[in-house]
Parts: sequence; C-alpha cells; structure tokens
Amino acid sequence: MKALFVLLLTQLCSASLVPGRRGLQGQRPKKGTVGCYEPGSPAEREKDPEYWRRQAQETLRNALRLQHLNQNVAKNLILFLGDGMGVSTVTAARILKGQLQHGQGEESLLEMDKFPFVALAKTYNTNAQVPDSAGTATAYLCGVKANEGTLGVSAGVTRDRCNTTKGQEVTSILRWAKEAGKAVGIVTTTRVTHATPSAAYAHSANRDWYSDGEMPPDALEGGCKDIARQLVENIPEIEVVILGGGRKYMYPKNVSDVEYPHEEKHRGTRLDGRNLVQAWQEAKPRSKVAEYVWHRRGLLALNLSHVDFLLGESLHPRVLGRGGQCQAVPGSAGGRIDHGHHEGKAKQALHEAVELDRAIGLATRLTSTQDTLSVVTADHSHVFTFGGYTPRGNPIFGLAPMQSDVDRKPFTSILYGNGPGYKIVAGERENVSAVDFAHADYQAQSAVPLRQETHGGEDVAVFARGPMAHLLHGVHEQNYIPHAMAYAACIGSNRGHCNTAAHPVMPVFLPFLGLLLLLLC
Repeated sequence: MKALFVLLLTQLCSASLVPGRRGLQGQRPKKGTVGCYEPGSPAEREKDPEYWRRQAQETLRNALRLQHLNQNVAKNLILFLGDGMGVSTVTAARILKGQLQHGQGEESLLEMDKFPFVALAKTYNTNAQVPDSAGTATAYLCGVKANEGTLGVSAGVTRDRCNTTKGQEVTSILRWAKEAGKAVGIVTTTRVTHATPSAAYAHSANRDWYSDGEMPPDALEGGCKDIARQLVENIPEIEVVILGGGRKYMYPKNVSDVEYPHEEKHRGTRLDGRNLVQAWQEAKPRSKVAEYVWHRRGLLALNLSHVDFLLGESLHPRVLGRGGQCQAVPGSAGGRIDHGHHEGKAKQALHEAVELDRAIGLATRLTSTQDTLSVVTADHSHVFTFGGYTPRGNPIFGLAPMQSDVDRKPFTSILYGNGPGYKIVAGERENVSAVDFAHADYQAQSAVPLRQETHGGEDVAVFARGPMAHLLHGVHEQNYIPHAMAYAACIGSNRGHCNTAAHPVMPVFLPFLGLLLLLLC
C-alpha cells in the first residue's frame, strides 16, 4: 500500500489541462467536413447495425458476470469526491476527454464510467432543497443529513449558533476507520479546512470558521473550536497524508507566508497566537517521523518509506502534485470543478473533472477489485447544461448549430441557469460571436444575473467498484454512502456480518482496512 500511496501522492492532484487561450477551439467543423469519414472510421462502423448489436451483446455479457457478487472484505477504501460534479458535468467531461484524444467525444468513456455499479444520491440538506457543500459532506462522510452550512453535526445544530453544538457532534468514516486501528488520509485540491474535506474531522456550526480569526466573539466564548484547530486535535494521528491548501489558518495573525512573504492577504489569521503546524508535529510520538511540506520540491525530497505522518499545505494545492511551480487554472487558485462552475467558467470546471478522472484511472490501475472498494461521487450539482441540437462531435465549448429564433443571435451549447455570464449589450443579449468563447476564462451566458452561479438540486451519480460495490445501487439518500463503505470494510458499528463462521462464503482476504483515502477535488 505504501507504493500505491507514493504514486497517488505524486500524481493524483495534478496540473490542469486548461489551455490559456486555445486548445479545443469551440468552433464547429468547416462546412462540408461533417459526414466525410475515412473507410473503417468509427462513423463508418456505426452505420452497420451489427456494430451496435455486438456492442450491446458484449455489454450484456459483462452485466451477466455481475451476478457473481464480490462479497470480499474491503482491505482498502478510496472515496473520490468531485465537488459540484453533477450528471451534466460528468457527461460534458466525457465528451471533452474524447475530444482531447482527437475523437468525436460522445463515444468516449471516463474511468468512472467503467465502474460496474451506479446509483443516484439525493443531495438535499435537512433545511435546504438545494444543498451546500457542508451539509452534503456531513451526509456522505458522517452518515447523517444536516443543515446547510454546518459540519460534522446533526440537524439539531443551527448555523452560526455555537451553543447548539454540544452533544450534537457526529463522527465520520475517517474516525470509524481510525478507531479500528486503520491508516487514513485526506488529499484535496481545496483548503484542508474547506467544507468538503473538513467534515471528515471537524464539528462546527459554521463552515467558514477556518481559524479563530473568522469566528465571532460569542462562539469563542462558548468554547467552540475553529476548523484548523480541530484538524490538529480531533484526529491527531491521521496517518499517511493530509494534503491540501489553506496554510494561513494554521499560523498566528500577521505572520508572513513562507512562499509569499510580502503579500498581506496570505498572512496568518490566528488570534490565539498558536502555530498549528508546530503543534501538529509536537503531538506526534518521538519514535515517529512527521514531516510538513508546502511545495513539490519538499515533497519529492522526502523518503516517503521513512515518513509516518505527512502534512502538506500549499497556497495552490496542485503544487504538491506535479510541475515545478503552481500550475493552477488561470484565474482560480486550485481550479476546482465547483469553483469553475460558480464563476461560470465551464472550461475550467470540465478540465478539472477530466483531471479527477485521470486520478481515478491511476488508482484503478494500482489497486485490485478483490480488496479495494473505490467510490466516485459528487456532493451536489450545478445549474450547468449543454444543448441546442448540436451535431455529433460538436466541440463541447462550441456554438450550437442554430441561432435563437427570438433575438437572431448565436449561442454556445453550454449555458447556465444563473450566474455571472448574464450580459446585456446595447439593451440586448450579448452576441457571443463577438467574444472569444473558447477562452479558459470565458463566462458562459446565463438566464439570471448573479455574481456567483448556484448549486443545482438534482440527484448526483455514485459509481462503485470492488468488494460490496453492489450495495450502491438504485436511488439512495446521500448519507447512505459511508454506511455501505463501512459495511464493506468491516468498520463502524455494523460488523455482525464479519464473522466468517456465520458466513462461510466470505473469502480468505484479511478483514483489515489498509488505507482509507479521501480524494476531494
């Protein structure tokens, strides 16, 4: 598992594919080129009915093999979470991946598409039809639904109300694994204190309480702890790795950043004067090696076979993955799927989704379905869509093949229901042919003007492969996910089935979870 981890560590959260100004041009093929195919090309093969029949029969044979259920005990669990990766994002990312490989796109397969079991998860929070990332993280990590904006607590906690927190804390699958004596880790392209990863270890009435510098006086007086402090104190022996961003929340107020010492916005924010990186290192047993890194150079200099604990925090988390310098998406520190959508920058969001899929492919190649349960899902969707009767192979960032029959202007296939892309020029909708809609920073047009695009409320997909993956099927409440994963690995409270004497069909694989790795991109 250590070899697996080293490879995951150095490749999973890699540099974005988003081009600065060009790449997939977003233009339709020139007139006369559509439909002109070489003999034996995919388009020619698709004209033969036998092509589709053979494909369907192969799919049927694969489906019939699934009748032999994999009921092994999962030695390893990997959860891939694409923040904001709704079904429309998955589909568009599939097309983008194929087009990056010089195909038409639609016929392409994402790595997650190859997982044999697929479910839908209902994402609503207990007080919100359209959820936020904190309430959803509590669901898919802690196994209970919660109010929007709250982390690692039950629905009995009101956002911003510190005094409602006591006794309402709920624990995550990360803690369940740790309490069973297993190795656990978190890798994220967000801040490690962001809502998406922090539900794994924190309990907070407000997702924005990154350090005590962001907390109101009544919360501090009430004894509530900030999220960065909880990262260090709540699960003090997260083994293998904690990698992400947000290091300024670990340092005293006004302490200069190690990488950007002259930039005030990157200085420490803590009011209690604590250096939490130092506290993290000092809390480790003297017989163990605990290393802190903030740049790829420091990471590559380590002999990871001799490292027991690793904390890495970069201003741009990808700097810990690949490349000698920050290779974040233009205009976004870290360039996450969710942030790309919120800014209306579909090109950034979709390239991020393709990058996440590359990580899934790497993990698939390095693990076995016999002992590793891998789950890919999203916390919520976005009001992102693509349509307009585009022809086969149309560039995913391109124009629809028609003009509006109302204002007689062209429009891109990709659009948002709301967001910053709403633009009126001379009293009319902006003419997209007058702008570079293939640019990475282009904000796709939206129906309603908002500074930030919003989440969507529809279900999200759950892809699963490995031991007990068949437990993820149909339509589930989102909080079901960690319960199914824990069952597969024989951790948590539901372990009655782990008695091999009661279940002689149980395989010889040891009921030991070697690694629980949360990959949040």
